[in-house]
Amino acid sequence: MSRAPVRVLRLGLCPYPEALRVQERCVAAARAARPGPVPAAPPAATAGESVVLSEPAAPVYVWGLRGAPEAEAAARLRARGAGLLAARRGGHITFHGPGQLLAFPVLDLRRRRLPLRGYVAALEALVVRMCRRFGLAAARALPPPFTGVWMGDSKVCAIGVHCGNHITSHGLALNCCTDLTWFDHIVPCGLEGKGVTSLSRELGRPVTVDHVLQPFLDSFQEVFDCTFVFSEDPGERESRGAAAECSGKPLVQPPGA
Repeated sequence: MSRAPVRVLRLGLCPYPEALRVQERCVAAARAARPGPVPAAPPAATAGESVVLSEPAAPVYVWGLRGAPEAEAAARLRARGAGLLAARRGGHITFHGPGQLLAFPVLDLRRRRLPLRGYVAALEALVVRMCRRFGLAAARALPPPFTGVWMGDSKVCAIGVHCGNHITSHGLALNCCTDLTWFDHIVPCGLEGKGVTSLSRELGRPVTVDHVLQPFLDSFQEVFDCTFVFSEDPGERESRGAAAECSGKPLVQPPGA
């Protein structure tokens, strides 16, 4: 039985809103590719699945279904030079910015026969596996409400997902060499008394998003039992202007390039 193909879109350094737009095109493609009734067993290949990878080009505070900042707090955050954005995902306010890997998997949980909580656990397992590739044996997932991946009492990877008609969107933010002082101005993910950390801080050396991409993809393949296809995003031919906002790697890129 062949492993399910997942299309990889590497946007490089990219404005957060543009990464969201690419994600939405992938969600539309996944819905359009969905066949009829769910088979008795999971299919050998799940059409239309993707993962959108990017590094935010500018600082932005993002919140989900809960935790929108009050007007005065929002004004303070804007005064520090950050954008503000509400997103259709679970979770409270958090920070996204340069030095952070954003991964938005667009997967069909119905075809994979995977419950939502099991999917979140799979994302946590993927990041724990990747951290251990870097020698961080202490990386771990905790029970709810402490979603994400932790090093002691500090979160290295935040997770917030949306699932509509069994198609996932949003996903995770992994701190690689992020400026962690941006988190000082919020209660990250609404968790009082908890800290944030990064791979660079834990390893005592610079770890960029580029350093992390291949170990992340290797761990993704192992956890989700898939192969990768590197290609343009759906609707790319109609949106060259918007895609030009992304100033990092081109969309089409083989592993290790």
